Amino acid sequence: MHIQVNTDSNIQGDASVVRHAEETIANALARFSRQVTRVEVHLSDSNAGKGGARDKHCALEARVDGRPPAAASDDAETVAAAITGAAKKLQRVLDSSLGKLG
Repeated sequence: MHIQVNTDSNIQGDASVVRHAEETIANALARFSRQVTRVEVHLSDSNAGKGGARDKHCALEARVDGRPPAAASDDAETVAAAITGAAKKLQRVLDSSLGKLG
């Protein structure tokens, strides 16, 4: 499973952010690793650095072999929390769609 991290101009996509995204998503989607070929991560800050509650946004799109892409997103106060929340939601989406194929 390839994980691609993209950020807007208000989020620093440094190594720690990329590492957290890769580890969190890989762990959350481990049981789907044979079906999911790629996960695109889109991180943004809706307040452009002004601060505010739940202004960090993480959108995930998983490419699944032979099926339409699955998506989930989350808003949180930190980038790490948004990534974690979106990964948990994507896990539930995949569990719902792929778990039924089981």
